Formats: sequence, C-alpha cells, structure tokens
Amino acid sequence: MGPMDLLAATDWFARPWVRMAIILAAAVLVTLLSRLVVTRFRKKLEGTASITQELNLQRATTLTGALSTALIVVIWVLAILMALGEFNNFHLGPLLASAGVAGVALGFGAQSLVKDTLSGFFILLENQFGVGDNVEVQTPSNRVAGRVESLTLRVTALRAFDGALHFVPNGNILVASNRSKGWARAIIDVRTAYDEDVEHLRSVLEELFEELKGDRTLSEWIHEAPNVLGVERMGQDALVMRVIADTRPSKVMDVERLLRERITRRLVERGIKVPVTPATTVPPAG
Repeated sequence: MGPMDLLAATDWFARPWVRMAIILAAAVLVTLLSRLVVTRFRKKLEGTASITQELNLQRATTLTGALSTALIVVIWVLAILMALGEFNNFHLGPLLASAGVAGVALGFGAQSLVKDTLSGFFILLENQFGVGDNVEVQTPSNRVAGRVESLTLRVTALRAFDGALHFVPNGNILVASNRSKGWARAIIDVRTAYDEDVEHLRSVLEELFEELKGDRTLSEWIHEAPNVLGVERMGQDALVMRVIADTRPSKVMDVERLLRERITRRLVERGIKVPVTPATTVPPAG
C-alpha cells in the first residue's frame, strides 16, 4: 500500500458517518459482552438445584434484569452521545450541561428512590432474606415482623401474624433479623415449686427427652435431643428451669408446644408440683 492509498484510507476513516458506524458497532459488541457477563453472573447466583431453587431463580432474575438494564442504558447513552459528537455542527457542551443540571435536580428529588433501589439490590445480592422467610426488620420508627410475601428492588412486603400486610421501603431497613436461615432455638421454661428436688426434676426431664429420640415427628423437626440448661431464675413463687432445642426455623413454635405438652404430662405422672400463680383480685367498685 502506497502513501496515496494510506492517505485515502485515513480520509475514509475520518468521515463522520464511518466513525459513527464504528461507534455503534462497538456499542453492539460491548452490549453482547455485557450480556455474556450478566448470564454467567446469573448462573452463579442460581446455584445448584435444591428445594429453594424457585426462589433462587426469582432472586437471580430480579438482580440480573436490573443489572442488564442499567448496563445497556449506560452503554447506549454514551454511544449515542459519542456518535452525535462526530457532527461538526453539533455541540455536546450545552447538552451535557443541561443533562448535568437535570441529573442533579432528579437526584435530589429521587434520592429516596435511589436509596431504596440500591438497598434492595444488595439485599438480593447478599441473599439476606427472600420470599417465604420469617423476618423482623428495624425501621427508623418501629419494628415490623412477618413473613416475606414479595421482594422487589424498591420495597419488601411483610405479612404480619395478625394478617396485616406491611410494605417497607428497602432503604428504611436498618437491621433485618432472619428467623428462617440455618437453625433456630426453641426455649421452654419449666416452673416447679421451691420444695422440689432440682436434680430429681433434671433426671425426669432427661429421661423424657431420651424417650423422645424415637419420636418420628419430633426427630424431623429438631437437630438433636432437647437439653436441660439448669435453673434459669428464682421467681417469686417458683424455680424456673430452662430447656432448649435446636430446631428447623419454621418449626420453632410447633416444637415448643409439643415439648410443653410432653413435659406437663410427665410432671403430672411423677407428681412434681407446679405452682399456680394466684389470680389477681379486683376490688369491688364503690
């Protein structure tokens, strides 16, 4: 290729429409690469198949959808601005200045929306909680507890025990306590009279818990047999002995009810006295 051919090629590449075509082609290539990266990120989030696979798919879809949209918007906004800048009579300065002023105004007006969206993104990314989890969240005003019915980038919907549906903006969540992850602990306090032998009571409870190891229902709910910690406190009219059991998060209340029933029945069988709190006397009117 001679000098004239090289000069002609340079002049050809210097034409605005050629540079615009190159910019748009580069934008298409970067878009395809970004989709490839997002796809790999999605596969990593989905993980292996499990009973929670449907929730993993929902989480991955929400995250990667938001990430993909943000990348595409950024790539093509930059590409269009660069392409428009190739025209000699088109000045980007005023447009960028106007966009900057509009961005600042929009930022002030929508800062809570941005905060909610970023908080929701990291809640999903870090898998802090998901649909179906029982959680308690601390907001600037109060605490809200319930089952997560829906989770988006902006808001979390919690169904409380009384049936009320609470909508909590993700940016207002200061602390989130997830009661459905890993394991939970059932706690039962057993009250006995002061004149009962503590060691005898312990042996009765440990005997009961040894028998419960063969209970199919309970064995599916707890990780190991319940454990007697000892005397928790000395109340006004009774000793309180604490029993704990590590259980599945969704079965805490069921385990506590079942253990209370079995413990009460065993105490009656062995004649162990349980003090009764006297009823409060209401003074007559007048």
